[in-house]
Amino acid sequence: MPKIVTDDGVNLYYEECGTGTPIVFLHEFGGNYRSWEPQMRYFARRHRCVAYAARGFPPSDVPADPEAYSEDRAADDIVAVLRALNIDQAHLVGLSMGSTAALNLARRHDGVTLSITAAGVGSGASPDLKAKFHAETEAMAEALRQDGMQAAAERYANGPTRAQLRYKDPRGWQEFYEQLVEHSAEGSALTMLGVQRRRDSLYDLAEPLSRLRVPILVIAGDEDEPTLDVSLFLKRTIPSCGLAMFPRTGHTINLEEPDLFNRTVEDFIATVEAGRWNPRDTEAARASVMFGR
Repeated sequence: MPKIVTDDGVNLYYEECGTGTPIVFLHEFGGNYRSWEPQMRYFARRHRCVAYAARGFPPSDVPADPEAYSEDRAADDIVAVLRALNIDQAHLVGLSMGSTAALNLARRHDGVTLSITAAGVGSGASPDLKAKFHAETEAMAEALRQDGMQAAAERYANGPTRAQLRYKDPRGWQEFYEQLVEHSAEGSALTMLGVQRRRDSLYDLAEPLSRLRVPILVIAGDEDEPTLDVSLFLKRTIPSCGLAMFPRTGHTINLEEPDLFNRTVEDFIATVEAGRWNPRDTEAARASVMFGR
């Protein structure tokens, strides 16, 4: 079983396939490395593709120390994967928690990211939702520990932003649910408290985010209500950021609309590699609707 050892001694399980410019896939809280199977199969035709399980998500280690979980650890773990696999630079494709880790990596480590696709990013980041988000993360962690993984997964997989996957693809939703049940309850609880609850609000990071120059594509589902305002905020804050909105789509974007997701990311990466993903034209931010200078 292939594993990478991080600087603090945590073993991370990974899978890879294909050759070419590297793409590293970063999963969400409700998923794991298997969540990227539709993308691994597609992009491995032209790229070296890597997907790994974050700490706390078997078959990666589940550290017992709560301090082993944080958004900085999540970013450093990406670096550990890149170094162990002798990858100098890679395109990062994340969903939700994975998207936040990718953006944090770009702020903390220069030169390792060729591009970032941040899908379903920023749930709970809005200032008016901060208290509610903290309360929900604590309630989820308690439910995981008190009721176990299966009971918590039943509630989580039937949440409002997962309904679209269940409606469009019942077999896909069932697979998502069955894989979620296999997660570690303790690892999920520690991730919820250490990574999700303690993470910085993206709104509080406007200044460092505005300095990013790595090409970024934010992808949002228009039925993923908690991410809509955040996605627009990132688009308006980061000069190198573009925004794609998928209609009638919830949080599990890459599984709900795999063909559209793959084509959108493929076009973005091709544009980046052609040197054609330029920073935003400052004129686009002008208040006037009709008039130029």
